[in-house]
Amino acid sequence: MVTVFSKNNCIQCKMTKRFLQQHNIDFIEHNIDEQPEYVAKLKAEGFMATPVVKLPNGNAFSGFRPDRLQQLA
Repeated sequence: MVTVFSKNNCIQCKMTKRFLQQHNIDFIEHNIDEQPEYVAKLKAEGFMATPVVKLPNGNAFSGFRPDRLQQLA
């Protein structure tokens, strides 16, 4: 399952979620504005911006990356 860490008013987050929905890719969303307990974890992993997308294979990336998302479609 793909996990998306997003926050409010984040255009790249919205674009990432829209891409996943349009390609019928199931995902879980954690909004770090509403669930701040995830912020420290993401920072500890080296992420400084949302969205952070964690893939089922354990890889992760940040930002809207249609090139990476396309591999899931």
